[in-house]
Amino acid sequence: MSADSKFEATGRLTDLICGTASMNAVWSPQATVQRMLDVEAALARASAEHGVIPHDAVPAIVAACDASQIDAHALMTGAASGGNLAIPLVKLLTANVRKVDTEAAKYVHWGATSQDIIDTGLVLQLHATFTQLEIDLRLTCDALSMQARAHRETPMIGRTWLQQALPITLGLKFAQWLDALTRHRERLRALRERVLVIQFGGAAGTLASLRDAAPAVAASLARDLDLAVPALPWHTQRDRIAETAGFLGMLTGTLGKIARDISLQMQTEIGELAEPAGAGKGGSSTMPHKRNPVGCAAVLTAATRAPGLVATVFAGMVQEHERALGGWQAEWEALPDLARLTGGALVQIRDMVGGLEVNTGRLAANLDITHGLILGEAVMLALGDAIGRLDAHHLVEQCSKRAIAEGRTLLDVLSATPDVTRHLDATQLEHLLDPAHYVGQAHALVDAALALHEAFQP
Repeated sequence: MSADSKFEATGRLTDLICGTASMNAVWSPQATVQRMLDVEAALARASAEHGVIPHDAVPAIVAACDASQIDAHALMTGAASGGNLAIPLVKLLTANVRKVDTEAAKYVHWGATSQDIIDTGLVLQLHATFTQLEIDLRLTCDALSMQARAHRETPMIGRTWLQQALPITLGLKFAQWLDALTRHRERLRALRERVLVIQFGGAAGTLASLRDAAPAVAASLARDLDLAVPALPWHTQRDRIAETAGFLGMLTGTLGKIARDISLQMQTEIGELAEPAGAGKGGSSTMPHKRNPVGCAAVLTAATRAPGLVATVFAGMVQEHERALGGWQAEWEALPDLARLTGGALVQIRDMVGGLEVNTGRLAANLDITHGLILGEAVMLALGDAIGRLDAHHLVEQCSKRAIAEGRTLLDVLSATPDVTRHLDATQLEHLLDPAHYVGQAHALVDAALALHEAFQP
């Protein structure tokens, strides 16, 4: 084997940066061909079951439905001429069957059209993809629930427009991620019911070639492949595929949001969170001290690429009559890439959140960067009960400006301001300026997300 062919066998050199070996395997060229051949084998069995083709033809057809027997180069060059993979695949399959049983070769691909084989093979790949995503979503949610519970009361600063806002809890941040991923689990469950169906319509979507046996053959084909039978063939109705792309895009976007937050909290100046450490992970080629958020980078790469791929699938929905001229074909690269990126991003987050390093010292220090200014609202509201909100706002604002100008804490300035101490004593002020006492409904919101997670039934 030449050096070039060795690299070819490994796929793209970046396949494991933004993907996983298992998801890449689901969408590998060999798996794609094998799933189409699985459909051909199931079609032969179903057709023989209902007397459409002779039972004696089935063994030779099924035995030849093995991707290792297909000449990959002949398949690729044939696809370039035929416009899709199924046309040359059927020719190669028929030739292989003919080598062992010339009579059986007459019944290869009986009653189906190319798109039936390609789309149903695609659905089989989506079946495997959904199963992997379900497992990894559950594991990710379990890890997030553990973190949310552990840090339910750990105060941290909330940030809006990248600026310090008000205190929240770290548990609430984890709970927000958990809540979004729980909704994605619900979406995936509903998606399975709509998407995991066969495509079987024949040349123009009527199955005329199978005459009265068509419904029975379709039912047997679906049962053999562990898929459902749709009400109608869907050759140019691509809503199922578009919904899948939309789901993958949304899930990747949520994973990207998680990665963005973690990477921002990993900045040297912030230092609140860190990806799990690992040998050779996150180092710099020139700076020994660096610990880069490489997992976050992989997820953010996926989140950057996903919208364009989703748009490609959506654009392809506008198709002509009973068979597409370009729109269907545009899915062939976009959807597999989306699945690989989403699967890879999910595994990165799965492995990340369970082992996140939390620096509670930095969380506390960052809460105190403004020397109490972030709690001005709490003081204002307490004073407002006595002197009115507007006057309280003006008074606390003046105290805040003085604290900044004089380099003092807000507590010091408030404690030295008679208009404040007339209504709030030292104990009250200390309580109001404790971040842990101004997290609103954070604890209850964490509990709500945990309850939804625990109630979810896959």
